[in-house]
Amino acid sequence: MEKSIENIWKEGFLKSDALVAPKVINLYNQKSIHIIDKFKRMFKINLIALVAFSFVFLIVSYFVGIPIMGAIFFVTLIVVVIINRRLLNDLEKIDKGVSSYQYLKAFNQWIQKQISVNKKISTFLYPIILMSIILGFWYKDAAGIPLGKRLVDELIINFPNIYLVQGIPLIAIIIIIFTLGVLAYFGGRIYQWDLNLVYGRVFRKLEELMSEMEELKK
Repeated sequence: MEKSIENIWKEGFLKSDALVAPKVINLYNQKSIHIIDKFKRMFKINLIALVAFSFVFLIVSYFVGIPIMGAIFFVTLIVVVIINRRLLNDLEKIDKGVSSYQYLKAFNQWIQKQISVNKKISTFLYPIILMSIILGFWYKDAAGIPLGKRLVDELIINFPNIYLVQGIPLIAIIIIIFTLGVLAYFGGRIYQWDLNLVYGRVFRKLEELMSEMEELKK
């Protein structure tokens, strides 16, 4: 029996879908790999930049007389780099052989883990950075006398009744503790803002791609 016009049209659409579907899947696979590879490159560059900055700052701090600040900065940033390098190793283990949608979902889960870990780190990171700055300048040599002691001596001359705790004005201790508390409280948000500033465009593309793929799955 000859094929009806209706059957011929149906077969034509099926053959067309058979050709288009692999192309669409391949396109999304390429997009997925491109986005994640771009993120990996940016992430690695940022880690390298942190290591380079920590070494440069350590050397510069020694020559400008604030080695304590440089040492604390160096140790802190290197610890951050080591933690994130280990996180990056987990990202490298994601199987590219799975579907592009599963690949993106795995990457998105990794991103959430990475953000969670670094938010916790930021609770301590920013207060440590502030303390390194304070200690660095406090013990900076100022004509044979630590800068902090010189400032306190001048403060006592102007305010002889000021209350001291271990040679440090109580009001200064209160201000420092308050500021450290604020930095600890907002550390995660500061990190999130910094993350969006650097990787915001990549994350938006990731969300758009996942939304498109979820629409196709319906």
